[in-house]
Amino acid sequence: MKVVIMGCGRVGAHLAMLLDEDGHEVTVLDHDSYSFRRLPPAFKGRALLGQGLDHEALKKAGIEQADVFIAVTQGDNRNVMAAQMARHIFNVPRVLCRIYDPLREEMYSNLGLESLSPTTVIAQQFKAMIEK
Repeated sequence: MKVVIMGCGRVGAHLAMLLDEDGHEVTVLDHDSYSFRRLPPAFKGRALLGQGLDHEALKKAGIEQADVFIAVTQGDNRNVMAAQMARHIFNVPRVLCRIYDPLREEMYSNLGLESLSPTTVIAQQFKAMIEK
């Protein structure tokens, strides 16, 4: 599978490593070159410096051939905008995004975006641990 990940923070870098180890073709796009230090030396994918909302940067990252696009930056708005671009402009078959705000996550899910709110997931996990 060809995967483009926008954001090379802890989650983006770890996901890139996992997918790379499984043999997927991975490109990580980030606006800060220092973020790429999180990628392991054995990473065989591409690390590309660029803005995730820039059409040309997304094209360089291979979004036009991507099977999956994942937006995991620190900004909910950036993630949603990039996810919408990937889906509606570049017709990426599978688009996922991280949304910190649980209210936004629910709204975007209702609009058809595959999203995940770590805030909700972690709160549910803590609740389950307390109730154990």
